[in-house]
Amino acid sequence: MAVYANIPIDQGTDFSSDVTVEGSDGIIFNLTGYTARGQIRKSYASSTSIPFITAINTPSNGKITISLTAITTATMKAGRYVYDIEIVQTGTNKVTRVVEGQVEVNPRVTRIP
Repeated sequence: MAVYANIPIDQGTDFSSDVTVEGSDGIIFNLTGYTARGQIRKSYASSTSIPFITAINTPSNGKITISLTAITTATMKAGRYVYDIEIVQTGTNKVTRVVEGQVEVNPRVTRIP
């Protein structure tokens, strides 16, 4: 079962956050042999998505870095979205959702023409 976590994103800024994956026993999950992926959508039924940039830099520490560029967040309208992050086991392609929740995009004030 995925962990539920809400994340705030400021419109027009770079966004980055680390997600630590733990097993059902609470022990950090070794991500060796896994890739990560994730998307944001306006609603669960939305046909368009915004992909997270994902990285597993040190698999043994169970951390997935998710990020979006300032250019990407600038195109997102302020408001609520939904997201999830999945890990995919290399070789078997077994998919496991590790975190899900809502994204709140906070509107920007400063705009440079």
